[in-house]
Amino acid sequence: MVAETQKDSLSGMRERRARRQRSVFLRRFLSPLRKFLGQYLFSSLTRRILFLNLAALAVLVSGILYMNQFREGLIDAKIESLLTQGKIIAAAISASATVDTNSLLIDPEKLLELQAGQSITPSPDSPDNWEFPINPEKVSPLLRQLISPTSTRARIYDRYANKLLDSRALYSTSFPSSGPVLRYDLPPIEDETPALWERIGSWLSRLFYGGGLPLYQEQPGGNGLAYQEIVKALSGSPQMAQRRNQRGELIVSVAVPIQRSRAILGVLLLSTEGDDIDKIVQAERMAVFRVFGVVSAVMVILSLFLASTIANPLRKLSAAADRVRHGVKNRVEIPDFSERQDEVGHLSTSIRDMTDALYTRIEAIESFAADVSHELKNPLTSLRSAVETLPLAKTDESRKRLLDVIQHDVRRLDRLITDISDASRLDAELAREHIDRVDMKKLLTSLVTAAREVRRNKVGTEIVFNTGKLPTGKKGFYVAGHDLRLGQVVSNLIENARSFVPDDTGRIVVTLTGEGNRLRILVEDNGPGIPIENIERIFERFYTDRPASEAFGQNSGLGLSISRQIIEAHGGTLTAENITDPDKPDIFKGARFIVDLPASA
Repeated sequence: MVAETQKDSLSGMRERRARRQRSVFLRRFLSPLRKFLGQYLFSSLTRRILFLNLAALAVLVSGILYMNQFREGLIDAKIESLLTQGKIIAAAISASATVDTNSLLIDPEKLLELQAGQSITPSPDSPDNWEFPINPEKVSPLLRQLISPTSTRARIYDRYANKLLDSRALYSTSFPSSGPVLRYDLPPIEDETPALWERIGSWLSRLFYGGGLPLYQEQPGGNGLAYQEIVKALSGSPQMAQRRNQRGELIVSVAVPIQRSRAILGVLLLSTEGDDIDKIVQAERMAVFRVFGVVSAVMVILSLFLASTIANPLRKLSAAADRVRHGVKNRVEIPDFSERQDEVGHLSTSIRDMTDALYTRIEAIESFAADVSHELKNPLTSLRSAVETLPLAKTDESRKRLLDVIQHDVRRLDRLITDISDASRLDAELAREHIDRVDMKKLLTSLVTAAREVRRNKVGTEIVFNTGKLPTGKKGFYVAGHDLRLGQVVSNLIENARSFVPDDTGRIVVTLTGEGNRLRILVEDNGPGIPIENIERIFERFYTDRPASEAFGQNSGLGLSISRQIIEAHGGTLTAENITDPDKPDIFKGARFIVDLPASA
């Protein structure tokens, strides 16, 4: 008993292990397939492209089916064919008609002209009194021979619209001993329920073509007066009609009068079978559908290819953007589709530029934080040393000197923190502030006037303002920007130049001129110039290279860095160069700062 239980347990474990393995295999097989179908073949963008392309193709095919003139041309050709065929058969029937001498025709109008006691004695030899009756036994073989090659139904009516013959029920003389035998051609066996494609074809026929056609009904007793074309044909003119049967199939009928010697003997009615024209139209429609199927398959393939060329790059860009969002510390490379000359390529270039700008900003923030930490440590270290040394001072003079150091370091910290705060808020303020049309000539005039009033310790410094030619096609010195920030830049450059010029013979020249469609501001001084190796370093944060006469710690080293940042935010450049002597290039006669900005209308 225990052995059987262990055997059942082992078999159950094997079955569970097999089911688990099959489940794992199916998941491994179906998961990539589901991912491929969901993300590539049936993504949202792919579905939209497929739907729009196939919908446009379906509308086109519907328009072709609706506006196609093939059916109308086929009906017209069928009417002409039936009319020609009817005239030939009617002429043959009228030629086979014989004179009935046992009956005479009497004109009713002549009866009205008789006087009392008079009578008419018709002459049997007069052709006007002859009657040409249609003999069904003589006409039926002729009608059979003329109709059998075609699928047309023929009916013959006498002059009173009574049906004499029907091609569906022709007399046969094959058995003369037994008299005439009536032969019926039975219609083909049909299912009670038509096939799906037949129902669709009938629905399309009724939708596109069968809106206003009357319903065809077989008249009991063979009376042809119910057919308008027979009534009009009895008056001597051929007539046609179009109807629909119970299945929605088109039936075209042509009635041709049978005449002999100006006498109407009867009417020949030719009509198509219910599916004659519809079969041809259906075949032509199926050809259109086959073409539609082939074109749809090609369009699906092309749509999938188009969707892949759009969706796949967008999916890669989206995945790269997610990696950037989740991994800011690690630099993520954005896919480069710039070789594509379309919107996807432009989007790729824009995202790459945006990502590079983001990483540059992150690196700048990290560098700024490191520089701030370094710059703050110096005055803090000095302040801590002074505070620790203050209790050890033995004289009032030493104590006073330490207090001066503490006050100097505190002021230096305050200046650093203020400048750091301004620098950190600069980008946000430039992005939030409204851009105005700034008149640089008016702004520089005010700044130079204010700089002349504030002489500081440089009493003999001369500040000159000059204007040059206007920018090309402009009516003034205008730029689009923030007047306060642009004024801050010019003030920084003037004060920077003032700190380097001689005390008594200092000269600062501010020049405003146009260069093409751009505007230039030059700030020149007659100071010692800038060392060649430091021309770019002076724009770095916290870099200071002050004259020996200026006390240490009076500048934070952020002025020129902030100025360049402001000018670049306005789409311009800020550079520096030395003013050299043409005869002695190694001798500097001063420094020149150049602000280049795009001119505004």
